[in-house]
Amino acid sequence: MSDHGSYGRAEPLGEATNALLDPITLAPGARALDLGCGPGGALERLSELVGPSGRVVGVDQDGASLGAARALVRERELGNVEIVQADARDTRLPRSSFDLVHVRMLLVNLPAPEQAVDEIARLVKPGGWVAAMEPDHALRVCYPPHPALQRLCALLAAAYRHDGADGYVGRRLPYLLSTAGMASIAVEARAPIYPPGHPQRTLCPDLVRSLRSRILRWGLIEARELDRLDHAARLHLDDPGTLSVPVTYFAAWARKPSWAA
Repeated sequence: MSDHGSYGRAEPLGEATNALLDPITLAPGARALDLGCGPGGALERLSELVGPSGRVVGVDQDGASLGAARALVRERELGNVEIVQADARDTRLPRSSFDLVHVRMLLVNLPAPEQAVDEIARLVKPGGWVAAMEPDHALRVCYPPHPALQRLCALLAAAYRHDGADGYVGRRLPYLLSTAGMASIAVEARAPIYPPGHPQRTLCPDLVRSLRSRILRWGLIEARELDRLDHAARLHLDDPGTLSVPVTYFAAWARKPSWAA
């Protein structure tokens, strides 16, 4: 689902990105890869992490995301960051060339996400780090519940299935990393509660809205009914009395064994 690039891969996930990268220390001159960098929400943090003598490569396949990332690099004067267009499942970058591979909200958009994880394992150096964060849409809470929001979330799950992607990929992160040969795997689940007005609070309606044309083309719902559900769900989420945990994020860290090729 390549056009899910707006799915939280930029801000407002800055705090989550910092928490993902805080445990990692890199030596001066280190190389880091932001695989599926999107508009570039993690590039500045990675640039700081590797230092002036290090190098960051941001990879994405989407032209609009690449343009936004390059504009960010120019605006923030990130002289140690390079943006490259490539498929995350086959980047053609040199094997074992990065001390850290960072991936955030990418695997959820891909059919066969294990292909991208295998590419991550190929690209990271022996002894190097992998830091990943992916969502799990099945682990959410809205109270009081509302039928319009429940229907939209079911539509979102159907859209992922229709595209061959996995909206529950977050829970699979440790398994995917392990089967790709990674070791020392640690994982955390984070389920933030978002207040009214926070951009993540309406994550499900926003994602459904971004997929509107395809959902209608697939015949999953009629346009008028979709509009009614969207309006009702947003009204419910605007209510300060509604508790909203729209998604659970899984963060995972792993190392490539020092003896691995």
